[in-house]
Amino acid sequence: MSVFDNALKQIEKANKIANLDKFKIDILKNPKRIITANLPVKMDNGEVKIFQAYRVQHNDLRGPFKGGIRYHPNVSLDEVKALAFWMTFKTTVIDIPMGGGKGGIIVNPKELSEEEIERLSRAYAKAMHHNLGSKIDVPAPDVYTNSKIMGYMLDEFEKIKGIKDPGMITGKSLDNGGSLGRDKATAMGGFFLLQEVLGTLCVGCTTIAIQGFGNAGSIMAELAYENGLKVVSVSDSKGAVYDENGLNIPKLIEYKKINRSVKGFAKNILPNELLELPVDVLVPAALENQIREDNAANIKAKIILELANGPTTPEADDILFKKGITVVPDILANSGGVCVSYFEWYQNVNNEKWDLEKVNSKLKEKTHKSYRGILKVKNQHDIPFRTAAYIVALNELNKHIKV
Repeated sequence: MSVFDNALKQIEKANKIANLDKFKIDILKNPKRIITANLPVKMDNGEVKIFQAYRVQHNDLRGPFKGGIRYHPNVSLDEVKALAFWMTFKTTVIDIPMGGGKGGIIVNPKELSEEEIERLSRAYAKAMHHNLGSKIDVPAPDVYTNSKIMGYMLDEFEKIKGIKDPGMITGKSLDNGGSLGRDKATAMGGFFLLQEVLGTLCVGCTTIAIQGFGNAGSIMAELAYENGLKVVSVSDSKGAVYDENGLNIPKLIEYKKINRSVKGFAKNILPNELLELPVDVLVPAALENQIREDNAANIKAKIILELANGPTTPEADDILFKKGITVVPDILANSGGVCVSYFEWYQNVNNEKWDLEKVNSKLKEKTHKSYRGILKVKNQHDIPFRTAAYIVALNELNKHIKV
């Protein structure tokens, strides 16, 4: 089953309780607009290559489309549609006045020079500029894109339009209108939620395993370590390590910088073994569809906090719920990134500059409020956390659907 089909299953389940009209669910299931483009880019050797690009504008009922742009060889329209769909629900759950979108280019950026990446990024902005802008659609970084790439796109957009519009893109560098706190926002929002979970659903819990040691996963590990929690296992694309007494995360971060992997830092285990460790909290922070029907029964964690997008399939969700395992869903758990992206956009369009304390304070306030609201619906209906989150979002989106 496709990632997008899995995403659609989630609102069908929630709507059995939310009970929106069928035509409203159909509106929410289908992207408002799908833009595809072929980007011709001159390579350093003079050859011209064509790259396939996408922008899916899923929904703008509550504000401008919002969502990242990823550069990856496995980008597909199905994946981008699913990610855009999740963004609509993510922005609604965390209660920011924006919609959902996503973009991508089929490319392996590791094979391109910096100059080629710049030309590719400018080609994307040029192809999509009619459909972008601070009041229309606001992209951001995603897999293998960064503040420098956002800067290329903003510069190209402003050249074409002949205007200054710093709010048309977020995730920019600080000297280019970016926001303090954006670099750690996804993990920070996830950690604020983890604190709430440990205070309400898993009192006394201390042990954590984190699948994925990229930006979000490594910062989550760092925050957990600094706050006295025991991170016993982490993994990356090359392997996984385990120490029942807890890993020294600052030393592990330094080790990975030198060795390009966590492998060898402690006892090596298979990456799939990490998912099945007897820990209090499991944090998937890697790719989609990691917890599935074939391995869900082996999960021993009490809580799963989804820092990745779509790491748990619908079939696995059912198994985990029957086992009494609480899954804090991606549309809430990793919404810190888009929340602080909205703060950046707000600062840009209102010509403001917030300090880090204000950014983190507002993020904490939003995540706690969203968590409490969803927890209330979860307990009221005795349903999975994910279903409760979608019910909250559906009820809010319902107010904005006008035909």
